[in-house]
Amino acid sequence: MNRKIILSVLLLGLAGFALAAWFVTQPGPAVQTAAVPPAQAEALLRPHSPILGPEEAPVTIVEFFDPACEACRAFYPIVKSIMAEHGDAVRVAIRYTAFHGEASEEAIRVLEAARMQGVYEPVLEALLREQPRWASHGAPNAGSILEIAAEAGLDAEAARTQMLAPDVVAILNQDRADVETVGIRGTPTFFVNGRPVEPFGEAELRALVAEEVATAGS
Repeated sequence: MNRKIILSVLLLGLAGFALAAWFVTQPGPAVQTAAVPPAQAEALLRPHSPILGPEEAPVTIVEFFDPACEACRAFYPIVKSIMAEHGDAVRVAIRYTAFHGEASEEAIRVLEAARMQGVYEPVLEALLREQPRWASHGAPNAGSILEIAAEAGLDAEAARTQMLAPDVVAILNQDRADVETVGIRGTPTFFVNGRPVEPFGEAELRALVAEEVATAGS
């Protein structure tokens, strides 16, 4: 009798262990990245923001971007490859984040002049390519920014006036305020259709874009 009781207890114990192990090994729900709170949504993207890619793309990557930021420079080709991978489905909106002081602000003013002249992307790529020339964090050389931009096709004489236009000042002020509202603390910071890329990384950015593209196409 005792032997039967002991055997029954052992069998019940094994069954319980197997059931517990089954629950532990089952995959949990996928981690979802929530969109920014409604109070921050308006500050995430403004009508004045420069757009790279198709205006009507269903997926928008918002990049809080400092032209003097080394990580922004490193991520630029990654962002371009994501856009190329998904074609007309993805666009990028640039939000200016002048965390590196005078040199950053000067570069932003030059970029806005380039946008007025229709040479935004060539000038952007030139400033990133030549970033070590003008954005050295030890000794920034803001004076060379206009020269580099002129080599990329900017009319430097016209740009000197355009850089001081009230619209450019307004963009700088609005983006500065939105950086505070959204709580940006480093660059680049990415959002995809309002969802933050967390944790930050190339793989996470690519995965979130792919998910949003798939959702848009379904």
